Amino acid sequence: MTPRELVPREGEIAVVGLARSGRSVALLLRKHGYNVYASDVVSSPDTGRVAEELRAQGVVVDVGRHDLERLARAALVVASPGVPPSARPLAFAREKGIPIASEVEVALTFLEGPRIIAVTGTNGKTTTTALIAHLLRGLDIEAVEAGNIGTPLAEIAAREQQPKWISLEMSSFQLHDTPSLKPAVGVLTNLSPDHLDRYSTVEEYYADKARLFANADAESLWVVNKDDKAVMRMVRDVGGHKYAYSLAKKAEASLDLHTGQLVVLGAPLLARQDLPLLGQHNVANALAASLAVMVADRSHQTQQARKGIAQALRTFRSLPHRLELVGEFGGVQWINDSKATNVSSTAVAIDGMERPTVLLLGGRHKGETYTSLADAVKRKVKRVIAYGEAATIIATDLRPVVDVVRLGSDFDEVIQAARAAASAGEAVLLSPACSSYDMFSNYEERGERFRALAAKEA
Repeated sequence: MTPRELVPREGEIAVVGLARSGRSVALLLRKHGYNVYASDVVSSPDTGRVAEELRAQGVVVDVGRHDLERLARAALVVASPGVPPSARPLAFAREKGIPIASEVEVALTFLEGPRIIAVTGTNGKTTTTALIAHLLRGLDIEAVEAGNIGTPLAEIAAREQQPKWISLEMSSFQLHDTPSLKPAVGVLTNLSPDHLDRYSTVEEYYADKARLFANADAESLWVVNKDDKAVMRMVRDVGGHKYAYSLAKKAEASLDLHTGQLVVLGAPLLARQDLPLLGQHNVANALAASLAVMVADRSHQTQQARKGIAQALRTFRSLPHRLELVGEFGGVQWINDSKATNVSSTAVAIDGMERPTVLLLGGRHKGETYTSLADAVKRKVKRVIAYGEAATIIATDLRPVVDVVRLGSDFDEVIQAARAAASAGEAVLLSPACSSYDMFSNYEERGERFRALAAKEA
């Protein structure tokens, strides 16, 4: 099935899930005259509001249920990324032989002009995606970020005026049902176990990440992390031109440890001290983004363009909830890394800390052990405050190497304990290594609560 054949004109299209992606793709399809049925098993004020909006546009909507009889007649099922493949409506569609596509896959069929730089990886992909769009705008190029970063691609596709470039963050869930993706440049930041609450094996998770390269040919352009063995194994036999970045090795983009310069395509681009981001992993993200923008088009490699990219790097600020410095109160840095919902993200955050750290770990357990944090914790962390559903597991795994205080699900109490434990010259780091769903509706709410409580008694 070619991309243009993907969205059938005859019959109804079923959209499963009414979050941002589901809402946007339903509106996009209605805009182009398709008959749409949308449903979500969750009945809440949010899904109710979306249902009202969609019904006003002629979409048939069910909230609190999926009408499988209606679904059986669908010509195509569009899956929101938050709906797992094992969910009943998707399993039912597969049983009936109904094609399943992601919101991104549908959106791609309605995009005519924009060139896409697609970014995936376990960690760093959101910051890298935002950086790429920011650097392109620094070259006075119309560019937007979309996908897993928060703005659905379908929303961009619905605009009357489409941008010249799209920096597209792709999660493994989105890649699973997006077979036609063929970016101008593809970026793979790193690989480590994640989402083991949804995938039965690490290999299954990696297989979805590898779908980024499904349409590789001799002309494809890829930006890859030379410091990550799993990345290099994945791309070993992928067709096209591969451009590597590294913090420790010779590569097309690297950090010169002698001069402290970020070096891209053979020439210094920016001094590390001029990059306003915490942590060495953000140096890697900056290298990946700069390299992706520069290899995407030769006009992005001129001296003038390099100056524009360097200036844009100087003005980029941390995204909310990603090693975000909330403030320094009483000599203590408070750092919000609520987006760190897996162990490898938290390990990266700990490694980037430059002060003795009180670490807040907890939330809903995702199937990983926390023992892999032990080495980083021993080097940087003076105390771990374990909270939420995962608190007992965290305490069991880390008590052999660090002082662990185990608390419950009162986040105010967690923050009070952190404030009591941290002294001037130290830091409090929220980097939970868990999902937020035991106590919060999402990681954003968790991070915003942390931010508010950190400043409350300052």
